[in-house]
Amino acid sequence: MSSNSSTKCNCILIMGVSGSGKTTIGKMLASKVGGKFIDADEYHSAANINKMKDGDPLTDDDREIWLGSIAHLIQTHRSKQILVVACSALKQIYRKKLGLQNYNLVYLKGPPSLIAERLDKRKNHFMPVCLLDAQLVDLEEPTKAVEVSISMPPYVIVNYITKKLNLKQISVRVQDRG
Repeated sequence: MSSNSSTKCNCILIMGVSGSGKTTIGKMLASKVGGKFIDADEYHSAANINKMKDGDPLTDDDREIWLGSIAHLIQTHRSKQILVVACSALKQIYRKKLGLQNYNLVYLKGPPSLIAERLDKRKNHFMPVCLLDAQLVDLEEPTKAVEVSISMPPYVIVNYITKKLNLKQISVRVQDRG
């Protein structure tokens, strides 16, 4: 695991190939720090979703409008609440388009066999396991990111990210009504 422990802003981009756990980790992290979670998959066009469902990988042109939408959300985030975005962001050019200066990058990395197993078990998602190889070909591993092995349990991953980015978790106080 490598890290970039300086917190640039109040936005965290969780990246990795499909099946790496971006949504699970992103939701857990946002909950832990009292943040807002956005899943970039929810911003894909119907055409892109249908293309992936049919087993066709997206091209850079297919991703252009989608990335623009996510970049806009990141760049216009002004709340003190931390924004956690789950987005594949496979290529350096995609991460640049998303505005590198506007977020802290977390890279979920794992063996293709584990990722394929996760994809195979996943229900009700448009991304088929047959597209994993295309994503791995497109993947340009970041050099400046908090890199985390997905082989660890999700709560361990979230704790590691929280520590590396010096994030404050929200505390839930329970009042004694005795």
